[in-house]
Amino acid sequence: MQERVTAYGFLLPNILGLMIFVFIPIVYAFYVSLHDWNALTPKVFVGFQNYVTLMTDSKWWHSVLRTLMYSVVYVPLLFCLALLSAVIVNALRGKTVGIVRTMFLLPFSITSVIAAIIAMFLLDPRSGLINQLLSFAGIGRQQFLGSPSQAIYCVIFTVLWINLGYNMTIFLSAIKEIPKDYYEAAHMDGATRFQSFRYLTFPLLRETNTFILIVTTIASFQVFDQIIVMTNGGPIDATEVSVLYIYKEAFQMLHMGYSSALAFVLFLIIFAFSMIQLKLVSSNK
Repeated sequence: MQERVTAYGFLLPNILGLMIFVFIPIVYAFYVSLHDWNALTPKVFVGFQNYVTLMTDSKWWHSVLRTLMYSVVYVPLLFCLALLSAVIVNALRGKTVGIVRTMFLLPFSITSVIAAIIAMFLLDPRSGLINQLLSFAGIGRQQFLGSPSQAIYCVIFTVLWINLGYNMTIFLSAIKEIPKDYYEAAHMDGATRFQSFRYLTFPLLRETNTFILIVTTIASFQVFDQIIVMTNGGPIDATEVSVLYIYKEAFQMLHMGYSSALAFVLFLIIFAFSMIQLKLVSSNK
């Protein structure tokens, strides 16, 4: 009994944090979504009218499609690059390991807003370093953030640059937990490095793979700060993702009830994708 009380005592701060900052806001958002409210006047109950409205809101569904496209590109790239980087760093020896880790983690150690501003300077169409390198290589200058077709990929590149080191570290920690005896036995059986990775490393990282995929998918559907700093949804709404659209409806148009309905629907979409990923992973065990 005492051990159980102690265990719940340690869990209590996390449970309270989830209740206060996650579950209660979700319930309150659903409550507000049933009202017409501009945050200045009293709420007017309208039932599910906000949900009926969003079903025919083409701008909302276009923002959802942009978010989905962002996620489809960003999540696999981050997963593969982080895993590849972890495998390479794990193979390094000596002082090089510390230097490489620092280089990977440096973008993550600064705030995302500062990192986004640095990326804006690098991607500047007139004097940015990347355009200067392209000109040196004989490639014409690009508009990058000023181009409707390139802007979203520039944001993806920036968020990859920021988060690669963190996810690489998670993979690296999991790889180091794998007993070396497994690799020694595989080497004695004549397995190549690729075969060791395919039949040992990757299968034994199943839990880490699942964690990275789900967390990065959720984060990709919630991308906001980098976009609002770098493009504010432009050019021509090319980077107006779901969270940014919700933000504009809430704090620019003061449609608090409608934006709460949008936020609740986005929560359901993220929850559905997370459950699908868990189902696919568990079915492959």
